[in-house]
Amino acid sequence: MEKDTNTSVLKYVDWFTVIIYILLVTAGMVSIYAASYDFDHANMLSFTEFSGKQFRWIGLSLGLGLVILLIDVRVYENYAYIIYISVLILLLVTIFVAPDIKGSHSWLVLGPMSLQPAEFGKFATALCLAKLFSSYNFVLNASKKNYVRALLIIFLPVILILGQKETGSALVYMSLFFVLYREGMSGLVLLAALCAVVFFVVEVKFTGTMLLGIPTGEAAVFMMIMTLVVAMLAIYCKHFEGARNVFLWYVGTGIIVAALSWFGIPVPGMAYFLFAIGVSLLYCVLLMFKTKARNLIITVGTAVISIAFLFSVNYAFTSILQPHQQMRIKVALGIEEDLRGAGYNVNQSKIAIGSGGIWGKGFLNGTQTKLKYVPEQHTDFIYCTIGEEEGFIGAAGVLLLFLILILRIISLAERQPTVFGRVYAYCVASYLIFHIAINIGMVIGLCPVIGIPLPFFSYGGSSLWGFTFLLFILLRIDASRRERSF
Repeated sequence: MEKDTNTSVLKYVDWFTVIIYILLVTAGMVSIYAASYDFDHANMLSFTEFSGKQFRWIGLSLGLGLVILLIDVRVYENYAYIIYISVLILLLVTIFVAPDIKGSHSWLVLGPMSLQPAEFGKFATALCLAKLFSSYNFVLNASKKNYVRALLIIFLPVILILGQKETGSALVYMSLFFVLYREGMSGLVLLAALCAVVFFVVEVKFTGTMLLGIPTGEAAVFMMIMTLVVAMLAIYCKHFEGARNVFLWYVGTGIIVAALSWFGIPVPGMAYFLFAIGVSLLYCVLLMFKTKARNLIITVGTAVISIAFLFSVNYAFTSILQPHQQMRIKVALGIEEDLRGAGYNVNQSKIAIGSGGIWGKGFLNGTQTKLKYVPEQHTDFIYCTIGEEEGFIGAAGVLLLFLILILRIISLAERQPTVFGRVYAYCVASYLIFHIAINIGMVIGLCPVIGIPLPFFSYGGSSLWGFTFLLFILLRIDASRRERSF
């Protein structure tokens, strides 16, 4: 006899995760009320207030969550590609029909409400990627074609969202590279991404001073590349003798250059670094032919690409990024302050968080937020309201709650019996980690302001619905695991 599917689903849902979700959205609504509090209109549930509107979105989200749980789990897997293509079409249409709002075309206006399709692209991309990985005999490292297919799924929505001029929303999809790493992608790719970020930051930040006739940032990156070559030879290629010889070559030539500079003989820094690294790479090539160690070519390629990236940083920063984007990066890196322009939001946010101290000023007693010194404090900068009114304890408590949720999702991922469930769960975790890290980093001045909301806290129906879809589809997939075991 076939059991009642609806009852079994509700019985096997991971209610611990649901409770965390409810705690987060409730805390989010209270924070929005505090951030947008108006002494003349103090009704939290009034639909004319941001908190009341968010309450309505939360109610609709809970209804959608229930619907998602009652849908047969096979729908998500069988129709993953159709859902993905439908969302891609929606993203494409949005570019042409969405009105210009603050320079972007990313919001569809539907009567009294607006929706941002980019938020729904997250769960569609996660479903599609999970479907690909669960395909028969699919192994990421089996062929380059598999990599191309996975990357295509990730980058198609990115391209369309960039077409809407929503850089922040597009960057979120880069977090899916952590999923590829979990499924077998080489750690060298993540190393390359980390190096690219570090090289970019160092090159841009230290351009004002000179070392050996070149900007200090360039000299520092060249020295990092030298360190990278030695480390890859020793750790990745396990060629300790080669690493020792290259290290001695760098130290020896460095001492000679330092000595010449001491005696007033100028040494062109660019020529020195290119010569020193070039000779070491030539040595690696000769060593590769001698020892047949193919990994050496990866070391050579990494160094060459790193140098090429270094030369492209200045062009990318000055020619590709818009002036306001350049200023945001400079403010985040401490190159410029611009307290009345690009740095105003972050500066006011840091003042608000710092003024909260350990215990905070108390609910609705924040001066910075009540006097509206922090722009967008109910959306992207909602965390500063928590820091001011609830202090370090409250801000840390929110982070702890997010940490519990992420660890729980990872736990759900590891217990999935199917590749589809595991990959989808890691997509959800990756999205959350990226959003939380970038948003809070943005609010406290560690990251440039790129307009990424704090999940479940920032005001907005699209963001809340997007994360509700992500989380409750995962809960439905997990519930099906328990259904099959009975």
